[in-house]
Amino acid sequence: MNNIVVGITGASGSIYGLRLIEELLRAKKQVTVLLSTAGRQVLAFETGLQLSENPQDCLCQLRIRFDADDDLSYFANRDFFAPIASGSSAPDSLVICPCSMGTVGRIAAGLSDSLLERVADVMLKERKPLLLVPRETPFNQIHLENLLRLSQAGAQILPAMPAFYQQPQSVEELVDFVVGKILDSLGVEQQLFKRWGDEQ
Repeated sequence: MNNIVVGITGASGSIYGLRLIEELLRAKKQVTVLLSTAGRQVLAFETGLQLSENPQDCLCQLRIRFDADDDLSYFANRDFFAPIASGSSAPDSLVICPCSMGTVGRIAAGLSDSLLERVADVMLKERKPLLLVPRETPFNQIHLENLLRLSQAGAQILPAMPAFYQQPQSVEELVDFVVGKILDSLGVEQQLFKRWGDEQ
């Protein structure tokens, strides 16, 4: 699993998405970044990272931010000519992190009004890994029904719920736990948190 798309939407918790991209690149994966409009806005508000709406400028900013080159790609969310929009050129996996309930609802309804939603649809129809990392609380019944529908369709639901048995001492350690669980689900080796029963 070497070609991984990371989508960042408008839920709070964009730090999870940034940390995931960082770790995937460290693991020598090919990473493609997709941003929803709300995702770009929340990312700027929460992290101060102001990404250009111009695709080439945004790609340059991301490569500088992650000290990356050709292993990091970016497509505008309206670019339906991107290769990843087709099942014949589908990525190995898609992680939407964080995943807003609006995005969950649109994917569950089979809508493809953006590139990110189209890639999610491709992953489901091609039976490829789709991981959704919702960061919402509390859930209402519509949220739960949409998440169940996606789980039944083959998506994996991995809420941004950090554990505390490793006795975290910082926000970064809480973030690393969630990102580590995502990497585990992708089959990517990681050492971001102490596993239960591990005394080392």
